[in-house]
Amino acid sequence: MAMTEHAAANAEPVLAVDSRCELGECVLWCERRGALFWTDIASARLWMHMPDSGATQHWDLPDRLGCFSLCDDGRLLLGLAKGLFLTDPDGPPGTSLVLQHVADVERERDDTRINDGRSDRHGNFVFGTKDERDGSASGGYYQFSFAHGLRRLALPEAATPNSICFSGDGRTMYFCDSREPEILRCDYDADRAMVSNVRRFTRIDAAGASPDGSIVDAEGCLWNAQWGAARVVRYRSDGSIERSVSIPTKNPSCCTIGGAAFDQLYVTTAREDLSADELARMPHAGGVYRMPLADVRGMPESRTVTAP
Repeated sequence: MAMTEHAAANAEPVLAVDSRCELGECVLWCERRGALFWTDIASARLWMHMPDSGATQHWDLPDRLGCFSLCDDGRLLLGLAKGLFLTDPDGPPGTSLVLQHVADVERERDDTRINDGRSDRHGNFVFGTKDERDGSASGGYYQFSFAHGLRRLALPEAATPNSICFSGDGRTMYFCDSREPEILRCDYDADRAMVSNVRRFTRIDAAGASPDGSIVDAEGCLWNAQWGAARVVRYRSDGSIERSVSIPTKNPSCCTIGGAAFDQLYVTTAREDLSADELARMPHAGGVYRMPLADVRGMPESRTVTAP
């Protein structure tokens, strides 16, 4: 199907939640709850939206939430700035989240924090740390599991690790350093926390755009939210562009495919880095956008295994 036919088959993105996050990120669909979760990193908040009822709530956290994963026991594993914590989001509305400390991450350093992350296909949580001082490539990539603890992945240091996601069989890991206009991939051995054969997957073709959060759909194509380009791009497994979806705000940050039939594209956006004039033109920046997909399906989010 040609890109023009895709445009006709799929609706335009619409505002699903007017959350106006300063830095919306890490959007995940939980099929058990029928709920969408995401974080506003800058405001240290976890958000949840139930599309069927329209109910939306958020929780304030003690530090910035860079990323998180769903767990097999129903809890969430949160990647706060300097550590991993378990929490149960199913308490009564209006109550605070109770956090259970799991692991420290680069606690000895004051120049990094946890950034992007996602559970791999084998129940491990994989995430990166970003430099917060001068934008140098000093962040790293880690795998955490309750069986083996924290293990560093032998990937190049990065200023802003992003785009972490996995092929359907779990053998390929995608990732990027957002300061470079490219997405990389490597061979990934989940059991041994080993990576090899790092190579370029694709190069971003829009001037001034940065690759941000990604997800892989049921056909093995990668969707990438592109900061500064007002778009989400779907790439084939060979790295070529299959389609581009325009988002009505400048800084899309992450995407997922959810809904009961896994046929709804959800995209988080940010108000960060927008001028006063841009915010006036894009008043819903920082919201979550939704677009029905007529011809693509997503997959259930992989879950972190909590029992060793």
